[in-house]
Amino acid sequence: MRSIVILFLVITVSVSTAFAQPIRTSTPDALIKEGEERLAAFDYYSALASFEKAYKDKDSRDNELAYKIATLHLQLRDYAKAEKWFKRVVNKKYRKSTNPFLPEARLTYGRILKQNGLYMEAIEELRLYISEAEDVNKIEMAKVDLAGAQMARDMVDITGMSVDNAGKKVNSKYPEYSPVQFGNQLFFTAMRADDVIVLDGKTKDYYSKVFTSSRSGDEWAEPVALENTNIHREGYHIGNIALDKSGQTMYFTRAALDGNNLGESNIFVSMMGDDGWGAANSLSINSDEYIMKQPAIGELFGEAALFFISDMPGGYGGYDVYYSAIRGDTYGPPVNLGPTINTSADEETPFYKDGAIYFSSNGHPSIGGFDVFTSTWDGSNWSAPTNMGKPYNSPADDLYYSIDEEGYKGFVVSNRIGGRSVKSKTCCDDIWLVNIDKLVLDLLATTFSDGSPLAGTTVDLISMSESTMGETDQKNNAAANNFDFPLREERAYRLIAKKDGFFPDTVDFNTVGLVTSTTIEKKLNLKPVPPPPPPPPVDEWEVYETNTPIELGNIYYDYDKANILLEAEEDLTVLLELMNKYSDMVIELSSHTDARGKAPYNQQLSQRRAQSATDWLVERGVAIERIKPVGYGEEQIRNECTEGVKCDDDTHRYNRRTEFKILSGPTSIKIEKKRLKKKG
Repeated sequence: MRSIVILFLVITVSVSTAFAQPIRTSTPDALIKEGEERLAAFDYYSALASFEKAYKDKDSRDNELAYKIATLHLQLRDYAKAEKWFKRVVNKKYRKSTNPFLPEARLTYGRILKQNGLYMEAIEELRLYISEAEDVNKIEMAKVDLAGAQMARDMVDITGMSVDNAGKKVNSKYPEYSPVQFGNQLFFTAMRADDVIVLDGKTKDYYSKVFTSSRSGDEWAEPVALENTNIHREGYHIGNIALDKSGQTMYFTRAALDGNNLGESNIFVSMMGDDGWGAANSLSINSDEYIMKQPAIGELFGEAALFFISDMPGGYGGYDVYYSAIRGDTYGPPVNLGPTINTSADEETPFYKDGAIYFSSNGHPSIGGFDVFTSTWDGSNWSAPTNMGKPYNSPADDLYYSIDEEGYKGFVVSNRIGGRSVKSKTCCDDIWLVNIDKLVLDLLATTFSDGSPLAGTTVDLISMSESTMGETDQKNNAAANNFDFPLREERAYRLIAKKDGFFPDTVDFNTVGLVTSTTIEKKLNLKPVPPPPPPPPVDEWEVYETNTPIELGNIYYDYDKANILLEAEEDLTVLLELMNKYSDMVIELSSHTDARGKAPYNQQLSQRRAQSATDWLVERGVAIERIKPVGYGEEQIRNECTEGVKCDDDTHRYNRRTEFKILSGPTSIKIEKKRLKKKG
């Protein structure tokens, strides 16, 4: 028989027990009979008292009675006493005959040892069970428990966080469940009793309700019941609260017990109105055929989703995590989250945040009973669940994990040692506060060149995503070589330092896996850019071969004129110097006209111009025999201004030029480039 704490996670059997009449009978048989009657009435503590008194009689000590007592202690989550009694069941020392409860009792004993944190002993018992058992399914379950014990044996507490009891104002001596914080207000469900609850037919039955508590600083006020008949309903336990981000929509469960078992449980939704919480509406996905509980609001495939727990047909065993798309006032068909999340055992209390789902399970390897696990969604698949580790989890049961938007404060519900349990150290669930030290990550970048600090650099910090550059934070420091940047968790970064006259330097790093506040230091070394090589020497001379036309660039003429202009004398002076330098050189001195005018006239004009330049040289001492003046007229127009084409005078002037070429004497001559100022 499963205990209610597993089925419903709103109340526990340790609450619904009657402390009725004291034990007056004395014979073992009578005590056992009395214990059976009280057990049938779900009066577990009185039944235990009767059975244990009967067991004191040596003649009544048999395996069946010891197993009954051991099982009751386990149902009441008194792991210390359950360990003691199951040890009697499996130990040969206490057996009087063949034990019909082996080897299954050894599996339970191994699990209890694990829940008491006795991991080495648990490993030994679980290995022994696996070697003895025949039931394949139970052997696989034992292997999961064995893996959990082996994991727990080597596990150390996560640093930078704490899990502390929420205190006596929030927690009573009986269970509290499903804490949800909105602003400074805490919502949770409980029966809120510090005295023993007697269900003897004379006292009004207790039902779990929604309670709220306000926080001032780090202190929580005394909780008060939510006075709302739309939420609470006579004869039903209210539990498993979920609020949307606006705090205006509340999902919760209503459940009824069938004896000691969960008879029905469905999910309801209520909207906040001017007069408080409105009517509670049953979701369309509810059914009388199966259990629906523990709603949680999240997102999947780009739309709002309601995660929940159910034992509806088609699951993987026990309770599974499902989701349904929220589409206004309607809900999509329930979809199982699949075998990556769900096991043949029970998954409970889902919570969604930023693409990750958190849930409790006793089907994945745990360090105790139920542990909190997390899995992330990549858009198409859930990752393999990861155990959250200690102190999120304990050797006891850990459920209802949640964390705030900033990721530093949250809750977990647990029956771990240190709570306010009334009957044993582990009987009842309390709300525990999860406090995570705020993770401060920053970067100190320094720039150097050849080992010396380099000021005046620019540093870019680029957030990377799958090798793709994202946001860039740029800083300059004209006076020093240090740069400070804040960093984010689980990010990859690229750091680039730049300065004129230096090659940039790049460093890649990341903050993946950092769980404590850290300053990351990175040095960048910028190497100076070497000066450019000197330009090759410039040849200041041009060499001209025989019969190559050499233009005298400044010897131009006015239209229809042949006289030498003053500006032409500079180039004629160069030619004069060449004639004097190369005394055996004979040249052709040619002249050209533009295309305006008649061709015969232009030929005559160009001849006069060539002669005019020749006369200028002869007048300065060059022998007439060394110069052959030739006029080409308009035969060699060198732009578009041919006959009949209209051009301005400057464009026509480009064709009115004088050239010379070597006819005899030297085969080549050198002329200083700067001496001939060519145009065009």
